[in-house]
Amino acid sequence: MRLNELRDNPGATQPRKRVGRGIGSGTGKTAGSGHKGQKSRSGGNPPPGFEGGQMPLYRRLPKRGFKNPTRKEFAEVNLRTLQRAIDSGKLDAAKTIDEAAMQTAGLFKRRLDGVRVLAKGELSAKVTIQVTGASQAAISAVEKAGGNVIVTGGGGRPGSDSEAQPKSDTAKSKSAAAKAKPDAAKPKAKAAKPKSDAAKSKSDASKPKPEAAKSKSDTSKPKSDAADPKQD
Repeated sequence: MRLNELRDNPGATQPRKRVGRGIGSGTGKTAGSGHKGQKSRSGGNPPPGFEGGQMPLYRRLPKRGFKNPTRKEFAEVNLRTLQRAIDSGKLDAAKTIDEAAMQTAGLFKRRLDGVRVLAKGELSAKVTIQVTGASQAAISAVEKAGGNVIVTGGGGRPGSDSEAQPKSDTAKSKSAAAKAKPDAAKPKAKAAKPKSDAAKSKSDASKPKPEAAKSKSDTSKPKSDAADPKQD
């Protein structure tokens, strides 16, 4: 076989329809476009929904509702689904149950923006769950069974009660340090008082100056008396 002998299968391609080649061809004269009008012109095919210039239907209808463009969708897993997977051996309660393990066990098809645990059903196994989000009721149910829920983000509280306690202790230490600051500022105010006493002593030391001025004026008087005999 040669390159010039390569051809498509019979019926795979059809020859182009030649229009405007005489009345006998069936597509002569107007070449299948009909007489006048918008659709007989080149580029005369309006877009879908165009109604000849009048207000289209999609603009006449009122708007209803709102769809958040930045919304997040989560794959939902209930507690009863987790318990069934643990009972059937698809999930190991001795290991941390994360989103990858749930997907491998077939609890959901796609992870979407994350996995959120809900509180429908009961959970009797003591497990550690690590997911994107969890409802408050689901976290309480897991902790009641002796387990723990680690929330990585997207809902629920930031972690279990055991992880949240150190934060509260640090907050208490900060508040205690803030209370101690005003007490530390009081000695500074007391230390500032002796300065006023020193200022008083300086003012007292400055008082004898007028008396010294009087003595100087008294010493100047004999000079005037000594001058009187000369005048006599």
